[in-house]
Amino acid sequence: MLRAILSFFGSIFSVLTIGLVAVAMLIGAIFMMYARDLPNTDQLAQYTPPTISRIYSGRGELIDEFAQERRLFAPANEIPDMVKQAFISAEDKHFYSHKGYDPLGMVAAAVDAAKGGRLRGASTITQQVMKNFLLSGDRSAERKIKELILASRIEGTLSKDKILELYLNEIFLGQNSFGVAAAAQTYFNKTLSELTVEEAAYLAVLPKAPSRYHPVRQNERAVGRRNFVLKEMFENGYISEEEYLTAREKPLETVQSGSFVAFKSELPDRDYFTDEIRRQLSKDFGEEEFFGGGLTIRATVDRELQTEAAKSLRRALEEYDRGQGVFRRVTTKIEAEALAGEGWRETLAETSFPRDIEGWKVAVVLGFEGTDARVGIEGQEATGTIPGSDVGWARPRREDGSLGSRAKDVDNLLDVGDVVHVRAGDDGTWSLRQIPEVQGGFMAMDVNTGRVLAMQGGFSYQHSVFNRATQATRQPGSSFKPFVYAAALDSGFAPNTIVVDAPIEINTPQGLWRPKNASNKFYGPTPVRTGIEQSRNLMTIRLAEEIGMGTVAQYAERFGVYDDMNPFLSNALGAQESTLLKMVTAYAMFANGGERVEPTLVDRVQDRWGRTVYRHDQRVCNECQLASLDANFAPAITSSRERVMDAITAYQLTSMMKGVVDRGTARRTVNLSVPTAGKTGTTNDAKDVWFVGFTSNIVAGCYIGYDRPRAMGRGASGGGMCGPVFTSFMKKATAKYGGGKFKVPEGGYFVKIDRFTGAVLPDNASGDHVVAEYFRLGEEPAYGLGAILDGGFAMGSNLTLFGRGDAEDLNQVTEVTTSTGKKAVIPKRANFGTLSAGGLY
Repeated sequence: MLRAILSFFGSIFSVLTIGLVAVAMLIGAIFMMYARDLPNTDQLAQYTPPTISRIYSGRGELIDEFAQERRLFAPANEIPDMVKQAFISAEDKHFYSHKGYDPLGMVAAAVDAAKGGRLRGASTITQQVMKNFLLSGDRSAERKIKELILASRIEGTLSKDKILELYLNEIFLGQNSFGVAAAAQTYFNKTLSELTVEEAAYLAVLPKAPSRYHPVRQNERAVGRRNFVLKEMFENGYISEEEYLTAREKPLETVQSGSFVAFKSELPDRDYFTDEIRRQLSKDFGEEEFFGGGLTIRATVDRELQTEAAKSLRRALEEYDRGQGVFRRVTTKIEAEALAGEGWRETLAETSFPRDIEGWKVAVVLGFEGTDARVGIEGQEATGTIPGSDVGWARPRREDGSLGSRAKDVDNLLDVGDVVHVRAGDDGTWSLRQIPEVQGGFMAMDVNTGRVLAMQGGFSYQHSVFNRATQATRQPGSSFKPFVYAAALDSGFAPNTIVVDAPIEINTPQGLWRPKNASNKFYGPTPVRTGIEQSRNLMTIRLAEEIGMGTVAQYAERFGVYDDMNPFLSNALGAQESTLLKMVTAYAMFANGGERVEPTLVDRVQDRWGRTVYRHDQRVCNECQLASLDANFAPAITSSRERVMDAITAYQLTSMMKGVVDRGTARRTVNLSVPTAGKTGTTNDAKDVWFVGFTSNIVAGCYIGYDRPRAMGRGASGGGMCGPVFTSFMKKATAKYGGGKFKVPEGGYFVKIDRFTGAVLPDNASGDHVVAEYFRLGEEPAYGLGAILDGGFAMGSNLTLFGRGDAEDLNQVTEVTTSTGKKAVIPKRANFGTLSAGGLY
C-alpha cells in the first residue's frame, strides 16, 4: 500500500518536474527566438534627445524659443533627489534593487487582473525606457517579451542614474512638455530645483495619462493621485510624516489655474526678427537640427531699436490708412449667446486676433447707447465706450465694395459681437482702430559688420507672418539711382559733370517710351550732383545710356541688389524688383567706404554642448588678449573684406546723397542732428515708396506699398511717407550709438563748385550755391562748361542752360527737339506717355 502511494506521488512529481522543465525550455526557446534581431542598446549611451533651440538678445535675454517637442535636457546630477524619488515612488518603487524587471510587481498585476481589476503592464522604469526608445507602444505579448529582454540587457551596461536620466528626459507630461525640466516650467514656471514636494509629486502623476490628471479640468482626480504619490514617498522613507501631512493639504496651484504666470507670457511676442532667424537657420542647419538640436543662438537684435522700428513703421501705415477714410468690414465675430453676463471674457480670450500691437487692446461690441458703443475690453475689469465722435473719419466699405457716407454713429460701422481693436483715449474713452491694408517693411544694420539691429516686416506679425523686409520683391524706383551714379563716377564722370535734362523718346518692343521727371519739367544742362539730389529721371537715363546698361548691371550685381539684372534702360530707374534687405545691405557699402558687407541676424550659434558652430565676425584679433590685460592698449583687428567700389567714389556718392537730405527730395522729412545721407524712391503711380539712408555707422531703409501693388495716390512719396519712419527710428538710434562726419578717404582733395553750373569757384567762395566736391589726386575738375553729356539723345533746340534758386523751380524747356527729330512744345504740366518706368523721385 505504502509502495503504491509512493509510486503515485512519484509519478506526479515526475510529471510536474518534466512539465516544469518543458515550460522552462519553452520559455527559454521563446526568449531565445525573440532575443534575435533586437535593437542595439548601445545607442542609448549616446542619447541626444530633441531639445529646444533658444534665441537670446545681445544682452543675454531670452527672446524666443523653437521646438517640435518642448524639452529641456537635464543631466542626472542636476535633477534633485526629491524629483527622482517622486517618480520612483509613483512608477517603480523597487527601481534601485531590481535587475530591469520586477517579478513581484508582475505577479501582483496578474492577481489584480484575475480578480477583475484593470489590466496593467507592471512595467519598471527600465522597461518603459526600452519601450519609449527602442520598441513600439503596442500592447502585445511579443512587445512585452522584447521589453523584458532589453531591460535585463541595459541594466548590465548603464547605471541606474543614467537609466533614470533617460526616462525623466524622454517622458511626455502633457501640454507639449517632454521631460521633467520642461514640465516644471509649463505647470509651475519653475526650475527643477525650485519645485516643492507636492509639485514634484504632481509631475510624477502625469506619465500615466496627462489628460486624465489635468490640474483644472480634472482637479479632484489630480489631487487624489498626487496625494497617493506623496503617501508612497512617505512610506518609502523619502519624506517625513510631517512633510507628507502638510503637502497633502496643499491645493494644486499651477500656471493653468492662474496661480503662476505662464513662462511663455514672460517671453516677448514672436516677431519678424526671430521668425527670420528661424527661416534662415532652418535652411542652413536643416529643420530637424534647428527645432530639435538644442541650439543656443545669439541674435544681433537691439530690443530697444526693434521696438522703435515697429512703432515708427506702424505709425506711418496707420496714418496713411486713416487718411483714406475707409473702414473695412469686421470679419471676426462672437455669437450673441456667448456675450451674456461675463461669458464674453472667456470667448474673447479664445479668439484668434492680433495681440502684438503696442497700445492696442482686443475688444468686443456689447451694445449701443445713442451714438456710442459699449465694448468689453480684454484685460480690463470695466467695460468701455467708443464715442460716436471718434468715427467721423470713416466711411464703411459695403459688401458690394462701394463706400457709404461718413459715419456719425458707431453702429454705422459695427454690429453687436464684432471683435475689434481699440486704443485708450485721453478722456477715458476708447478709439476704434483697424489694421491697415497698406503694408511695408523696415530694417536697420551696422554699416561695418552687417549686424541687423532691427527688422519689421509688416504692421503685425500675428496678422501676417509674411516678412516684407526679406521676402517681398518690389520696384526700388529712384532709390536704385545711386548705383547708376556710382558706375558713372567710376567711369570718369565727376560730381560737376554737366548732363542734359531734356525730353527723350525710346522705341521699345512695347511701343514708344517717353520717360519724364516727377515735376513734368525739364531743366537743361545740369550737374551730376543735382541729378541725384533732385532725382532727375532723364539725367539718369542719359548717364545709363552713356556708360552702358551692361556696366550698370555689373554694379547692381556686385552690390547684391540683383542676382541677374536685365540691361533695359527703364531698370536704371529701378523698374526691376529687389528686396529691402538687399537694398539696405548695398547702401551699407556706400556708407562704410565701399567694402563688402554680409548681412546677418545672428552673431553666434552654439550646439547643445556649447561648441560654437557658427560665428559671423570672422575678423582676426591677435592682440585682444593683451588688450584684456592693459586697458590703455588698443588692439589691431585684421579684416579681409572685399572692396566692391573705390573709396573716393563711395565718398563722392555719399556727399551727393547727403545733398538729397540737406536740400533734395528728403529735405522736408529727414532731419537728424548728425550728418545723414540717403535716397528717396517713388515708383510710377506711387505703387511703392522708399527711403534708404545712413549715418556714419547705421544704415536703415523703409518701403511702403500694398501687397498687391496699386496706386497709393497723388500725395504718396518716398520722402513724405518713409522719410518720417527713418527719422523717428534714427533719432533713437543716433541717441544710443551716436554718429559723426563721414570719413574722408585718402588720395583726394576738395574743390569748391557752383552746384547749379558745375563751375569751379575760388577757395574763399561761400553761399547756398557753393558745395565742396572731392576729387582724386591727379584728376582736374572741368572748368567752365566743358563737355555736356547728352547720352546720345538729341538735345532741345533752345535749352535754358542754368538757373538759380530752388532747383525744382528752374526754367523749363518750352520747345524741344526729341531723339526722333520732331519738335515739341511742352505745356506746363505735360504728360509724356504712360509706359511704366521704375522711378519718379
